[in-house]
Amino acid sequence: METQIGSIQSPQPSSPANAETAPSHGFFSWYRDITANERRTFWSCKVGYALDAMDTQFLSFVIPTLIATWGISRADAGFIGTATLLTSAAGGWVAGILSDRIGRVRTLQLTILWFAFFTFLCGLAQNYEQLLVARALMGFGFGGEWTAGAVLIGEAIRAQDRGKAVGMVQAGWAVGWGLAALLYALVFSLLPAETAWRVLFLIGLLPAVFVIVLRRLVKEPEVYTEHKAREAQASEKTSFAAIFSPRLISTTLRAALLTTGAQGGYYAITTWLPTFLKTERGLTVLGTGGYLAMVIVGSYIGYVTSAYLTDRIGRKRNFILFALGSMTIALAYTHIPVNDTVMLLLGFPLGFFASGIFAGMGAFLTELFPTSVRGSGQGFCYNVGRAIGAFFPFLIGHVSQQMSLGHAIGIFAAAAYGVLILAALTLPETRGKALEA
Repeated sequence: METQIGSIQSPQPSSPANAETAPSHGFFSWYRDITANERRTFWSCKVGYALDAMDTQFLSFVIPTLIATWGISRADAGFIGTATLLTSAAGGWVAGILSDRIGRVRTLQLTILWFAFFTFLCGLAQNYEQLLVARALMGFGFGGEWTAGAVLIGEAIRAQDRGKAVGMVQAGWAVGWGLAALLYALVFSLLPAETAWRVLFLIGLLPAVFVIVLRRLVKEPEVYTEHKAREAQASEKTSFAAIFSPRLISTTLRAALLTTGAQGGYYAITTWLPTFLKTERGLTVLGTGGYLAMVIVGSYIGYVTSAYLTDRIGRKRNFILFALGSMTIALAYTHIPVNDTVMLLLGFPLGFFASGIFAGMGAFLTELFPTSVRGSGQGFCYNVGRAIGAFFPFLIGHVSQQMSLGHAIGIFAAAAYGVLILAALTLPETRGKALEA
């Protein structure tokens, strides 16, 4: 049996993830203490998430080319992004259920193959409708990969270092984002734009090769295999609907509010800030490689810092700290007069806080749910937040017809992060919680 949600167990020596050893105090000393299998799991999840981010970010770079080549509107281009987010939410939940049924590693393999294949198909699209369908199907695997990878690494690493390890895996997103930017610059410098955008998507098939590594090197977490053995012995299976049982429903709903706040705030800031700063402030630095590099570097350092802090000061305090930082940045961007030089520098804290808040999410959701429905619970909560958050850009655009765009961004960002803070305050602190089969 799993311990009651929110309780803190003393570590169990039977599993590497729960081994009773002293906490790691150095920034990366935890990595030296983990086993070879845990290191393979860590790097497999990190590389998988970076490749996921790379394939996902290709679209943002080629939208101007698609508008010029096919003559589609900005609304049409934006709808591709919205469709991808909504299907990724569905894919994340399905992958969570699958990871409880067929295993964390196998689900991770399937989701990587899925998003790589449909990214490749995007490069073969002959019209807008075909690209929309291929990209939406790609989103199904994109959302699923996060869920499967987060559960896998969360179960593989010992309790006292789980936050650092899962957060460092999450930092792979910034690496993939940067890789997408570099590939975009390289491909578009060598080929004409009408061909280059297709080549960029075709490159997206390469992550499929990574599945061979996963099949050979990565094993299921011990806590999961022990649970499946006991489940088979008892001849009974737990339904994914158990996350809505009287025992777990309160945790499920509050965790969903937490992720909704994080993702709603992120989409509110990142979707509309460039438009606001270009149209109402007349800034030109937003479209430059220097500004993008500043945001990406800030994101990576934010992920790493948050990963360390979530084990150091606790999950809840870390969420609140980064939520307050994100709110401050949103208000600074929309209410303080700035020039291009100041805006370039502000790209760093924007990436740092808005992205870094997600580093603690995987470990926290892993610890909130029992092993039998850990994937289902994590997949549902994170992706409900993604689905609801996807509507924030639309709502801001609608409300901005009645007030300034800057005020609309500030209101929605503050509301989103306020919801996150309230949810964090009501949820149990899980730092150091051991996972049991």
